[in-house]
Order: sequence, then structure tokens, then C-alpha cells
Amino acid sequence: MRIRAYEARDAREISQLFYETVHAVNRADYSPEQLRAWAPEVPDPALWHARMQSRCTLVAEEEGEVVAFAELEEDGHLDRFYCRQDRVGQGVGSRLYGTVEHKAREWKLARIFTEASITARPFFERQGFRTVREQVVTRHGIELINFVMEKTLQPVENRAPHPS
Repeated sequence: MRIRAYEARDAREISQLFYETVHAVNRADYSPEQLRAWAPEVPDPALWHARMQSRCTLVAEEEGEVVAFAELEEDGHLDRFYCRQDRVGQGVGSRLYGTVEHKAREWKLARIFTEASITARPFFERQGFRTVREQVVTRHGIELINFVMEKTLQPVENRAPHPS
């Protein structure tokens, strides 16, 4: 697996991955109605390209296929983080998140924050995030629960030594 910067040619594959992941991976935690509100159709790749090129978008790629992607904004907001359904639970997300955090540290950010789905919350907890609050968001008139989460980033030089 290779993690690299987003390229314009990724937009169509990422749009499809987003739609399929929402409908497959999150179906245990959200109703069909909520999933349709969250992702009613595959997003327009041109619109997503405009957005993804304006932020730090990273792609996890295997054998020429996008298997995960993440979008980090300059203020530390991790806006989108999705892993293809057949790669969930195989370490892809952890490796991608590690690269996101490395980039945040390069930018000297004090924290990374996100709005995690019910499904993604345990993943972010394993990465060291804490839940700030539960919230209800409305998409296309339908309410969905998610969690505002954050991780404080200690500067490398101020970290406590790892216990042996």
C-alpha cells in the first residue's frame, strides 16, 4: 500500500468510494433513510475535485486503486476520512491516519478534530481521540447522530519518554 497526495484523476474513484462506504460500512449504525440522506447519490467528481485540491487530501492506494482517502484542513479539521468496505479492519485506515497526523505535526498544529460517525467513533478512539460531545446533524431533513472528537498533539520534543 502506498499513501500519496491526491491527484485530479482520483476524483471519480473517491466519489464512488465515499458513496459505497457510507451505504455498506455504516448500515449497521444508521437506517436506510439516514444513509440516503447522508449520501443520496455518488457526488459529482468535478465538485469534489475543487474541494479536495484546496486542502491536504491524502490517498491510500493499492495496485493502482484508491482504497481510502482523508482530507485535512489547515486548522486541523479532519473533514473526510473513508476506507473502502473491503479494506476496513485491515490497517489501511491506521496507516492513512498516521500520515495525516504526521502532516498535522509538520504544520505545527496543536490538535486534530473531526465529526465521527457512530461507526467511525471506535476507530478514532483507537487513534487517541476523545469525544467532545455527541451531536445531531440534519441532512436533507433527516437527523443523524455523530460525535465531535479531537486529539491534542504534543510537540515531539515535549513528549514523555515511552516506558520500557
